[in-house]
Amino acid sequence: MIKAKNIIPFILAFVLTACDWHIPTSDEGLVSENISVTDSFAAKGDGLVINEAISDSIMKVDNAQNKDTLLLPPTKGIDTKNVNPEDLISYAETLMGVPYVWGSTNPSVGFDCSGFITHVFNKFKISVPRSSIDFTNVGKVIPVHEARRGDIILFTGTNPLERFVGHMGLIVSNADTLKFIHSTSGKAMSVTVTPLSDYYKSRFVKTIRIFPENDSYAISR
Repeated sequence: MIKAKNIIPFILAFVLTACDWHIPTSDEGLVSENISVTDSFAAKGDGLVINEAISDSIMKVDNAQNKDTLLLPPTKGIDTKNVNPEDLISYAETLMGVPYVWGSTNPSVGFDCSGFITHVFNKFKISVPRSSIDFTNVGKVIPVHEARRGDIILFTGTNPLERFVGHMGLIVSNADTLKFIHSTSGKAMSVTVTPLSDYYKSRFVKTIRIFPENDSYAISR
């Protein structure tokens, strides 16, 4: 019989790899706008049975996770090291099509939403919180119409009863329609660029700025 004290470290390690550090109901929980909770999971005994349509993504393992950033505490300021936000977004756009994989920061395996953000910033030696919810009090809040390439957009998870941050992306353009790049467990199941549709507006929390350069740059796209 497995003792409870031997299970607790495993449970904690599993939970801390998620974009949200709780039982997932967000895009990190593989619940999309096109797949309901009942479609995604079926109760069986004391556990969950994962449908074949999403099981392949869940079963992939990232053996090169950047675990150092898991312990980075929430902070209002991020040292962007004078990196040009255009360079960061240009790199993020090269990752289009990398598959969605929960808990991963490894481009060879895939990303969850905050894993994608972590990888992109770490590429430029910029440390950011590993969890999307830890971006709640980060950066400067800006109006949507002022958002520029390199700013961050925050959303709730897919559970309409939960209004805390559960998903995130990077702004890539804000001309006629705001668009953001993110790793989604929705229809694309990959890194993709998405417009701020009515669906995402219903989940919108705020846009934030961490690059001081964006206060003076004109909207580039």
